[in-house]
Amino acid sequence: MNEQTLTDPFGRRIAYLRLSVTDRCDLRCGYCLPKGFKGFEEPAHWLTFEEIARVVGAFTALGVRHVRITGGEPLVRKDLPNLAERLSALPGLDDLSISSNCTRMDVLAEPLYRAGVRRLNVSLDSLRPQVFKEVTGGDLDKVLRGIKAARAVGFAPIRVNTVVMRGVNDEEIEDILAYCAENGFTLRLIETMPMGATGRGAQDQYLDLQSVRRRLEQRFELIPDILPGGGPARYYRVGATETRIGFITPISQHFCETCNRVRLTVDGTLYLCLGQENSYALRPLLRDGIGEADLVAHLRSAIALKPERHEFKERPEKIIRFMSATGG
Repeated sequence: MNEQTLTDPFGRRIAYLRLSVTDRCDLRCGYCLPKGFKGFEEPAHWLTFEEIARVVGAFTALGVRHVRITGGEPLVRKDLPNLAERLSALPGLDDLSISSNCTRMDVLAEPLYRAGVRRLNVSLDSLRPQVFKEVTGGDLDKVLRGIKAARAVGFAPIRVNTVVMRGVNDEEIEDILAYCAENGFTLRLIETMPMGATGRGAQDQYLDLQSVRRRLEQRFELIPDILPGGGPARYYRVGATETRIGFITPISQHFCETCNRVRLTVDGTLYLCLGQENSYALRPLLRDGIGEADLVAHLRSAIALKPERHEFKERPEKIIRFMSATGG
């Protein structure tokens, strides 16, 4: 094994860390976080910025090149640009990106960009104000202002993530695609996943995205494409345009064989698979004063626990944690 890389038991090289800086959010999307939920992680258990930088630094020393800041909603974490600046300065980190609902991006876009964040994935499940409010409890105009601010300061690419829900937003996919085409964004459609009670409760809204792709093919020419850093989506270019659309299909067509990512939660738990409970607790090690060499050794031990694939389809009841607690 190359000492500068992380490889799991199935030969997949781990190069991507999804870093959750909070399990809290200022929206309440039903598939992610239940209304009225108050069981958030205690602030005393949150990793400090120094602890986060130590873990990310150990990962980059082992060949991880892409870190995505996530939540909950990461913009609710106080002083987030300071953390971003610290991470972007780490040797070996090539790509620092963020996933956000953009409710606070009108204020934070510029400081985050100055701190070194360049790419943005934004959650946007509807362009209809009432539908958006029903799904998220939030204000669509505020989100659109945040996206506009991110584009203005230079975030690129901007990818719009839409969780497709039968009977909720499945009839406006073409409208969201048109919005993305107009603004130079990439649209990524996502199947609902049975994460926790809320995710399982949303499965009556589940829609197989293979059927959505076939529907879109009746109207558009979809040409298979590849986007650098595109993550788990299968991408298509829309006809002769520069517009791309991606399909993230963990249920109908899983992508586990190419999974190169792990997730670090706000409390320092490393999850090796979104759809399994395999995990490794790093916070106790950090607070016991672990040295750098030992931290690297523990990361290797953690990666050895990464399972071959999830079981969303076979055992949807298996994952009890909410999506907001996992980091997306």
